[in-house]
Amino acid sequence: MNVKKVLTKADVGDYMKVFACTAVMMQTVLSLVLTTNPSIGSQSFIGIIYNLVKFTAPAFIFGILYTTTRNTNQNSWKNYPGYMRKQWSALFVPTIWWTLAYLLIFPNVQQVDQYNSIGSFLWHFINGNAAPHLWYNTMMLQFIILMPFFWLLAHWVKNNTKRGLVALVLTVVVFFAWIYFYDAEVFQGPQAQNWYLLDRIFISFIIYSIFGVLAWMFRDKFEAFIKKSFPILVILFIAVFYWTNRELFAFGYPVNLANAPYYKPSMRLYALLVIGLVAVLAIHHINKNSKALPIFHFLATYAYRAYLSNVFWLQIIWRLGGKNLAGINPIVAIVVCYLVTWMLSFASAYTFHIIWAKIKSVFTKPENVALEADNQ
Repeated sequence: MNVKKVLTKADVGDYMKVFACTAVMMQTVLSLVLTTNPSIGSQSFIGIIYNLVKFTAPAFIFGILYTTTRNTNQNSWKNYPGYMRKQWSALFVPTIWWTLAYLLIFPNVQQVDQYNSIGSFLWHFINGNAAPHLWYNTMMLQFIILMPFFWLLAHWVKNNTKRGLVALVLTVVVFFAWIYFYDAEVFQGPQAQNWYLLDRIFISFIIYSIFGVLAWMFRDKFEAFIKKSFPILVILFIAVFYWTNRELFAFGYPVNLANAPYYKPSMRLYALLVIGLVAVLAIHHINKNSKALPIFHFLATYAYRAYLSNVFWLQIIWRLGGKNLAGINPIVAIVVCYLVTWMLSFASAYTFHIIWAKIKSVFTKPENVALEADNQ
């Protein structure tokens, strides 16, 4: 398989991370512009674009597990301490710093309620309510902590198609049973307020992580399936995208983006279809040894840290004129705020990483200061 020739440049997981990070910043911008009470036409546009980019968390989880399995599927529990040391530097440290920044500099972006004591400050720090996008970090980091179980899955299914199918079928059955339960009890059920934290427990996204593991372990079969299925994926993408929009606008106006959660069956199918389409592009580029591969690998290296910072930079942009621009022309405001946020987020991720590497080099041996982010 040609994938092996260019693993040092990019893999399918890198493409997932870049698409997910790029799209999720648009979600943040759309949500903020919607708070200015734009016209019905602008609300419709915002709702449609929001549904278009509502695949980010699933794609990122798929990408992380795909790349991590590629790098570490031979690992076992004895490798866990070393693995966690790398992840602590690459993932946990940036999360800690950016969470502190939101809580201390922009406390207005907290979700659900505001901290009012040391205890509530610490609770917001770990539960993902410090900023509108940090729920994802609370969920995603659970997969990092639980990585040995995914190594066990990789060991178990290795070169055994029957075991791979068993894992696939069981995952689908258990996962959609969970989604049915969530839809009945939480989304529009009696526990919508009390059990909202279920949206950031790893089981709510487990299907994408297991699919990421299986996609790498059976990469030849996965590539063949994706290539043959491309026309069907496109047709299904259009149909399910229409379905998600019909569901959202059935709630009427003003548009409420909370009515387009990841946990609806339509959104789950949509995310899987987008993952398939991104994989088609990635595999095509890999097999053609595209010049885009190094670019995607570079962006993927900094995608997580860019994601962490995007709400911070958007808050600054919004206060410096983005809000006024939204009042004049919401669509122009979306484009401008999004592009500037994207550039600042990736620029800061790269710059802060270089600064941190230089600081570490003062206290550690040069050979130990390599970029850790390739395992993200």
